Amino acid sequence: MQSVILATTRLFAILGDPIAQVGSPRVFNPLMAKAGADAVLLPMHVTPADLKTAFQGIKTIRNFDGLIFTIPHKMAAMGLVDEVSMTGQLVGAINVARRESDGRWIGDMFDGRGCVRGLKDQGDDPEGKAVLLVGAGGGGSAVACGLAEAGAARMTIHDVDKAKAERLVDTVRRGYPGVPVALGAPDPTGHNLVVNCTPLGMKPDDPLPLQAEKLEAGTVLVDIVLKPDWTKLLEAARQRGCRTMNGIAMLRGQSMEIARFFGFG
Repeated sequence: MQSVILATTRLFAILGDPIAQVGSPRVFNPLMAKAGADAVLLPMHVTPADLKTAFQGIKTIRNFDGLIFTIPHKMAAMGLVDEVSMTGQLVGAINVARRESDGRWIGDMFDGRGCVRGLKDQGDDPEGKAVLLVGAGGGGSAVACGLAEAGAARMTIHDVDKAKAERLVDTVRRGYPGVPVALGAPDPTGHNLVVNCTPLGMKPDDPLPLQAEKLEAGTVLVDIVLKPDWTKLLEAARQRGCRTMNGIAMLRGQSMEIARFFGFG
């Protein structure tokens, strides 16, 4: 980890409100040190009312090279940068921005790519998979786009809010016309990659977000919930002979992808 900040040190930051809970500095600073980079990632507590002012100030600091946006800034940050990736445009949010050599700031979204990277790292490439995705909120939208970008064969999307699910189906169709996508029930039958993108599982008394009794052995089950790191859904999947990936593995994958975006991966 960078022990001394020098006049040559390149600066990166994560902006959020609150900020005390974020783990990115513990992940990125060792990655930068391992890469031999004279760089540091700082946590910065910025409220929504101050986000625009903070970003304008950061833009004037010439040794500031990149930002990570966490709750609640991912949507608002999209309107601050000079250019947004296709993924960011589809999702309607960004979680990173990088200063280019010409001074422009480029924004991108890595929540979905983190899921893909985590799956690939454990030997479960989503390419060619039939995907059931449950939960069409911000996390679900990013993961759906990430899996479609990675070459999923087809996708079924479910959300208790049907209108939200329909919007995500339309988003995937627009961005990835080669991936068949439709609304469906939370039934994993006929799918070999199942992803929970709802918050169900964070509380001990939460119901399961999908029909876990229909999971088949060999299916890959992903639960993006971070706490607890082992949910009832993951346990149900394990008992049925499924391969599993938790939210921590997805976060680790996202960190590696963002590090590469910043030039340290």
